[in-house]
Amino acid sequence: MHLFLFSDGGSRGNPGPAGCGAVVCDQHGAVLKKIKKYIGVTTNNQAEYRALIKALEQAKVMGAKKLHCFLDSELLVKQLNREYRVKEPGLQVLYLKAYNLAQQFASI
Repeated sequence: MHLFLFSDGGSRGNPGPAGCGAVVCDQHGAVLKKIKKYIGVTTNNQAEYRALIKALEQAKVMGAKKLHCFLDSELLVKQLNREYRVKEPGLQVLYLKAYNLAQQFASI
């Protein structure tokens, strides 16, 4: 199964009250799942990672093998593509979780 993931997270203040969300679509653009969650007080970057993690977990449950992920966070994209190092300890744990989840798909 080939899925498209759209994820985003944000906080009001940095850190501040935060939420994350994602939409999972099939290859024809049909929405299969919407995810939204209040995640407490956190930073923008942590909220972005949490959104991606929720989307990846959902894709795994749905049996996806191939993913196209769309994110608006340059930091996350470059960290996950190993172009930037993950320096902040709060992001390191989330990075590892997202990276390990990504390894479970044939292509991402």
